[in-house]
Amino acid sequence: MTQQFEIIAKTFMGLESVLAKELAQLGASDVQIGRRMVSFKGDKELLYRANFQLHTAIRILKPIKHFKALSADDVYESVKDIDWSEYIGQDKTFAVDSVVFSEEFRHSKFVAYKVKDAIVDQFREKTGQRPNISISNPDIRLHIHIAEDQCTLSLDSSGESLHRRGYRQESVEAPLNEVLAAGMILMTGWHGETDFIDPMCGSGTLLIEAALIARNMAPGLFRKEYAFEKWPDFDRELFDEIYNDDSQEREFNHHIYGYDVDIKAVNTARLNVKAAGLTSDITIEEQDFKNFTQPKNKSIIVTNPPYGERISTNDLLGTYKMIGERLKHQFTGNEAWILSYREECFAQIGLKPSIKIPVFNGSLECEFRKYQMFDGKMREFREEGGVVKTEEEKRQMAEKRRFKQNREFKKRLDEEQENADADIRSFKFRSLERKESNKEFRHDEKRSFSKGDHDDRKSFRKNDRDEKKPFRKNDRDFKKPFKKNNRRFQDNDED
Repeated sequence: MTQQFEIIAKTFMGLESVLAKELAQLGASDVQIGRRMVSFKGDKELLYRANFQLHTAIRILKPIKHFKALSADDVYESVKDIDWSEYIGQDKTFAVDSVVFSEEFRHSKFVAYKVKDAIVDQFREKTGQRPNISISNPDIRLHIHIAEDQCTLSLDSSGESLHRRGYRQESVEAPLNEVLAAGMILMTGWHGETDFIDPMCGSGTLLIEAALIARNMAPGLFRKEYAFEKWPDFDRELFDEIYNDDSQEREFNHHIYGYDVDIKAVNTARLNVKAAGLTSDITIEEQDFKNFTQPKNKSIIVTNPPYGERISTNDLLGTYKMIGERLKHQFTGNEAWILSYREECFAQIGLKPSIKIPVFNGSLECEFRKYQMFDGKMREFREEGGVVKTEEEKRQMAEKRRFKQNREFKKRLDEEQENADADIRSFKFRSLERKESNKEFRHDEKRSFSKGDHDDRKSFRKNDRDEKKPFRKNDRDFKKPFKKNNRRFQDNDED
């Protein structure tokens, strides 16, 4: 039986449960969900497969040591106790990445420097030589994570973030992260059972990730390399076997459609789809969402419209009102999923969501909402056996309420407006104070001038005129030869 060891898969906030499900399907054991990560146990094959096949992981780490540290010296000593000759050859380069959440350790780069110093000092003391540091393309990547006094030092088996699939040739402004896109699709439960539509497709990320999921293709197919390929114990034969195994891929009997009002985005998406080799599954056309019509086949919409942060429109709220109108009248009998940030944007859709799932798009705390579209009234739809919200969705919604307490859009916007109004009132008050103060100053200044002051000023002006007279005369005499010489200089210059 192959050796089992601890492995950590990192992901984005809100995707932990989706990643845990993916790992269980891969055969991972002892799966434990944490904050932006999932820990599990597996062997070398599972480590390779996790990098190659997971859709929602951004990095796969293999812990070397867990320890407590209350100071930088504690970190240094704990790292130096490890026999680094097992991991790093003298002729190899390495780099250290760090993530720190601690009152004691305020600077993550300082922690990374202490880890580096401990490794270099150990090699220097044992061999008289030291391995080199390489930030851009090291042979070995290390990762240290500190939460208060709990430290985990790991080997980074991925290298470049796993969201960098390798198929993106070009991108539009603020493209959706590939891992987030895949996580959104997996949240819907869609695996290729219907047509898939993104009416605001941008550079085509959701379309391509949907095709990979529908065909059960590994997202790592387009990657050039992984960090574990430079490890001393790398098993090339095993990885080649994993890479070339397409036995789990499946047929996709439906189609994926993408639309965008921007022809540049359309051309970019087409280029990326071609690079991924998925042109037979994906069709992209230039079209405004306001012209969207009822699809012929049963479909699902998953889309990420602009929400006024990195990308906006001339009429943001009007855009969301139009989305709601199109869904209500031209998407009956299907379901739509929308990712957005602002509560007032969701309100303009005018439809009741079945479920709201909190996720992070970068640093923005967003919601991913499902809309079950049906013809007629909800009561009639339910009487005919239609399901607006499943029992599982009801359970999930109950769990999410605790999260919503910390992310009330409207409250935050009201507070921001109140602060802005307070700043304006304060500015007006300070301006009025300055105005009144200046009035008093000018009034006091005017009264302070005495007759003697007035006489002094008259005397000063007289003396000033007397002093200027000879100066002006002398000044004219001085200028005469200068002008003459200057003309002579100009004549010579022209010659």
